[in-house]
Amino acid sequence: MAQAFQDLTVWQRAMEMTACIYSLTRAFPRDEQYGLVSQLRRASVSVASNIAEGRGRATEGEFRQFLSIAQGSTYEVQTQLLVAKQLKIGDEALLRKAEALCIETSKMLGAFIQTLRS
Repeated sequence: MAQAFQDLTVWQRAMEMTACIYSLTRAFPRDEQYGLVSQLRRASVSVASNIAEGRGRATEGEFRQFLSIAQGSTYEVQTQLLVAKQLKIGDEALLRKAEALCIETSKMLGAFIQTLRS
């Protein structure tokens, strides 16, 4: 596991997703600042953070565990994006982009986890 976490494509995609989430939530209503905005931002940051932390762990099993936690956070982000969509909060184009990046990151994590199991 010599590769730095910054070199992992899945980490890069997670960072792109997080930047998109931050852009999206800037325009959310003020009354969502401590609700959906905070939840979306924390969950999206958690994805890249868990990938990075897992990469720094001693064993491949620990790394897999952190990737699984990151995967769970992608599901959390997807759910929160669906809530925003249902409430008609946020720019539709940014919502679609964030959702697509989240789904792509989730798929990449799933494939990476499977590869590590093999």
